[in-house]
Amino acid sequence: MPATPLHAQRPRAVSAPRRSLADAIYEQLKSEVFDFRLLPGDRFSESELAERLHVSRTPVREALYRMEREGYMEVHFKSGWSICQIDFAQFENLYDLRLILESEAVRRICQMPENTELQRLAQLWLVAPEERVHDSARISKMDESFHSTLVEIAGNPEISRVHHEITERVRIIRRLGFSGPERVGKSYDEHGAILKYILRNRADQAVMLLKSHIELSKAQAREITLHHLSEARQRLRPRRLKVV
Repeated sequence: MPATPLHAQRPRAVSAPRRSLADAIYEQLKSEVFDFRLLPGDRFSESELAERLHVSRTPVREALYRMEREGYMEVHFKSGWSICQIDFAQFENLYDLRLILESEAVRRICQMPENTELQRLAQLWLVAPEERVHDSARISKMDESFHSTLVEIAGNPEISRVHHEITERVRIIRRLGFSGPERVGKSYDEHGAILKYILRNRADQAVMLLKSHIELSKAQAREITLHHLSEARQRLRPRRLKVV
């Protein structure tokens, strides 16, 4: 699987004062996992990965252990590393926790005075159909920002921290829910409806729509991911990392 050598990327990507080489490798590996350029079950050695990225093994090892702590990688005694299989039961549990945190955030927001960040969300989502964004990658980022912003507005930094960790964990399947134009249109409708109730301080109705929105996203992400994985395996088979 070809990859741009890390030392050949833009200098700021690896040489910024607060970013180490291990950080850069970690970000690249996570991107490859999210984009399914590294597939669940792929196995490889530290040496192979270091050679592919044109770096030493030490920062590679640091990045891999960080990925392991976050649940993306598994280390195998004397037989290298592998990408973790998708655990749908775990993802469903994370979606459930997301719903609990975001529901509480919405209830708190509905008891607050008018907020400028809430108005900014309204400007993004409460728009005419001809003004809507149709790029699925951009919509996916907007969706993630919508939910994160609601939690941040609620004002509890610990809730925000936990929610951010959950967002990171579910991104690998969540982003696949925006692969078709129909889903993009529904995303605007669903987010817009939630916002309208929040702006009117109607917490119960907003939470009810939020629950429906997250449950639908969870179900669609699972179905799309299974299909996407099947396609990715066929498309990338000639370029897969060799088994150690």
